[in-house]
Amino acid sequence: MHDQTLVDATVLHSALARCCDALEAAAPELNALDGCLGDGDLGATLSKCAANIRELLVAAPTTLDDLLKGCAQACARASGSSFGTLLALAFLTAAKSIGERAALDRAGLVELLDGVEAALSQRGGAVQGDKTMLDSLAAIASALRHARDGAPSALKTMVRAAAQEALDAFRNRPNRIGRARMFAQRSIGLDDPGMVAVQRMVQAL
Repeated sequence: MHDQTLVDATVLHSALARCCDALEAAAPELNALDGCLGDGDLGATLSKCAANIRELLVAAPTTLDDLLKGCAQACARASGSSFGTLLALAFLTAAKSIGERAALDRAGLVELLDGVEAALSQRGGAVQGDKTMLDSLAAIASALRHARDGAPSALKTMVRAAAQEALDAFRNRPNRIGRARMFAQRSIGLDDPGMVAVQRMVQAL
């Protein structure tokens, strides 16, 4: 897999600002979805994460590693909720995956997503098929891995489509882990809040 650079510190800095906008705008939607299956605070949690990340973005972009580590710390400070903890872990794992690299191509992004998925699974106990954000991440990684067109515009379209397809594929399945598993039958026909959060972030990218 040989592709052009897709992500560097400047690109990530801009993308994070758009993600913060998207998460804050989606907060009421995410709270409502989470209220059907959980504590109803996912939107509030992610809004706090976004507010903390914005503080990092006041400064000029540094390195990918520094930006991602900063995001991990920002999310860890935002909330003690399980999703906030997992988001912090995702950023920290991404930083470790990147190391000292200044930029990532498509192969690097796939490697990063695979590592994040594995780390989140180990920490939270979820696996593919449980109807969580892991299923969204797996769908996105698969789309990038098998893309025939490596142009950034084409990949953006594929990633957005993959996130939507994952939502559509799991909507009529039960949640199998976390608080939502206690409402497994009720969860059939509902979108998983974490998967929707991933979709909103991807749409902002």
